[in-house]
Amino acid sequence: MRFFKLIVLSVVVFALFVFLLSLVFPSTAVVERTGVIHAPLDSVYAQVNNLKAWEQWNPWSRPDTTAQLVYSQQAEGAGASYSWHGQLNSGKVMITDSRKDKGVHYQMDIANMRPVKGGIELKPTADGQGTAIFWHMEIKLGMLPWWKLRGFISDRIYGPAMDAGLTKLSRICERQ
Repeated sequence: MRFFKLIVLSVVVFALFVFLLSLVFPSTAVVERTGVIHAPLDSVYAQVNNLKAWEQWNPWSRPDTTAQLVYSQQAEGAGASYSWHGQLNSGKVMITDSRKDKGVHYQMDIANMRPVKGGIELKPTADGQGTAIFWHMEIKLGMLPWWKLRGFISDRIYGPAMDAGLTKLSRICERQ
């Protein structure tokens, strides 16, 4: 009986330690990537403003390959959205703000995940020949320890996919 009490006490102390440790971590995770695309701003903006074009470069445009994408009537600009329902998950992406001089901001909701606010900001490069791009995602994690611990490694989880997406976007825009 004493051994059982020791195990229960150890589990409680460990859980308390994990919870207290999670209080040190921020309740928001931010993942950012930047780059330069050697194409005019108009060309890059056309790709990031059109949700149907996202299938070609965005790593999360089709997170479940069995899913069918359903687009809203409007596929470009603020208010445009698409949703998917597949075997693995379902979700929705909506462009919340879109301006050529600022870029595109969006909200992404995936079942059983925390909501993501993201943005793809665009500026012409200093020489005017290319486009500087800044892609960022913000995930509100809340106070639960397992979400906060996941947020601690979110850059390692999402960063490589964002890098791959920027590389694909660059190839598409530079070919045009």
